[in-house]
Amino acid sequence: MPRTPEETMRRLLDLLLAKDRNIADLWAEDGTAEFPFAAGASPRRLVGREEVRRYLAGFPEVYDVRGLPAITVHHTQRPDTVVVEYQADGHSVRTGEPYRMDYIVVITVQDGLITRFRDYWNPLANAAAAGALPELLDSLRSGADR
Repeated sequence: MPRTPEETMRRLLDLLLAKDRNIADLWAEDGTAEFPFAAGASPRRLVGREEVRRYLAGFPEVYDVRGLPAITVHHTQRPDTVVVEYQADGHSVRTGEPYRMDYIVVITVQDGLITRFRDYWNPLANAAAAGALPELLDSLRSGADR
C-alpha cells in the first residue's frame, strides 16, 4: 500500500535528518516543488524529480539539520493533501551559526509519491543562517531598480 501524505512527509524529514541524498526519490517523475516566498537567486518552482534532485544536492553543504523538535500535521478535506508545520534546528555549515527555521509545507501525494510540494519559509532567516544575507539584500535592491 502506498504511503499516505503524512507518511511521505515524515519519511522526507527522516531522510533530511539522515542527510540521505535520495530525498528526491520521494517525488513523482513530474512532481513539483514550489517556494512561494523565495527571493534572490532561490528558485520559486522546480519541475520534475531530477530538477528537485539537483536543487537538494547541495543542501547538506549549506545546513546541518540536527533536529526537528516540533512537527504538526493538519489533515485537509482532500485525502491526498496535508499541511505540515515543523521546525528544523542545526547549524549553518558555511558560518557555523545556529540554524532554526520554521516551515509550513502543503504536500500532495499520489501513489505514495509527491506530486506537489509547496514550502513556505522565511527567505531572510534562511539567508542569514546561510551567511548569504548581504547577497540576498543586494539581489533585492538590484531587482527594485528594474
